[in-house]
Amino acid sequence: MSILIVLWGFLLISLMAIGGYFMFRKFLKKLPKDDGKSVMDWEEYYMEKTRHMWKDEEKELLEELVSPVPELFRDVARHRIASKIGEISLKKHMDYIDQTTLIEGYILATPKRDHKFLRKKLKQKEIDVTPYDHLFELSKSNYANDWETKYRQSSRRG
Repeated sequence: MSILIVLWGFLLISLMAIGGYFMFRKFLKKLPKDDGKSVMDWEEYYMEKTRHMWKDEEKELLEELVSPVPELFRDVARHRIASKIGEISLKKHMDYIDQTTLIEGYILATPKRDHKFLRKKLKQKEIDVTPYDHLFELSKSNYANDWETKYRQSSRRG
């Protein structure tokens, strides 16, 4: 009986630690940066500014590309990716979000470990990934601080 209590205690502590980890990550995203806005504030800003720029085809493509993400995290992933796509669209001064921008934003918004799923999904959709190879080199951990400069430099080379 005492082993069951000890196991139950470890389970509860583990679950609380996992929950605390995710809550702490969200807390860090809500902290204001140098410009006075948090990461989440910027995500909301880009979502609101580009909501009218999405066409049905691109919305459907985004849904298909996000489909490998576990359902529990899919809404968060979709929001983060869509905001990065919106950010790129605004920086390019576009009138609407096209497939190229959608794929660029998706690549830049996802960590390197998820790129294999994206490549597989794009291959299923018969979309050539060679124009985006330079973007796959910029993982979230590599570009996060200065992504725009690196993106411009890689666009000039390509």
